[in-house]
Amino acid sequence: MRQDDAISREIYLRPGEIYIGEVASRVTTVLGSCISVTLFHQKTGIGAICHALMPANNGKGSSGDGRNHNARFVDSAIREMLFGMMRTIRSGIRPVDMEVKLFGGAAMVIGSREKMREASVGYQNVASARRVLEAAGLKIAASDVGGTRGRKIIFFTHTGEVLLKRLNPHEISDQVCGIGAKLDPVQPMSNRKAGARK
Repeated sequence: MRQDDAISREIYLRPGEIYIGEVASRVTTVLGSCISVTLFHQKTGIGAICHALMPANNGKGSSGDGRNHNARFVDSAIREMLFGMMRTIRSGIRPVDMEVKLFGGAAMVIGSREKMREASVGYQNVASARRVLEAAGLKIAASDVGGTRGRKIIFFTHTGEVLLKRLNPHEISDQVCGIGAKLDPVQPMSNRKAGARK
């Protein structure tokens, strides 16, 4: 059976959203300086993904409109995903049972100096994700972060597999607007792939 045959749900994940897949789902998102963390619980086959825009919440999670904006921030998005998975699985999550992958964090404003790179939102988003994951005792199995190109990723919640395409600058706005859905060439990410950047 092909992976596509098992898909029950197709999701396009927008910035500031989290998705926890209790059924086999294919989740697509497009990243620039934003990051996505994928979590896959190997024993239950449940996966989760976030699309976070800024590194730290600093108490900005709720607003006057009554909506929860925690998923917009890397630190609180990862915590919400973990809590959501614990509620879904209805038991504790051992770090050893969780496969974690990290994507995005491009420096969308290109600068040649190291200080400019470290000041970029993308760099700070990646650093925040690594801090929160480490504090939770979770190890990153695979990642593709930084650089100056956006990424389109597809996450299969029931297997933990992620497909990745690096985008040229004009493709990011096209993908966000829904133009140009073609994904070739797609590069599979796996734990054993040589050259996966962490």
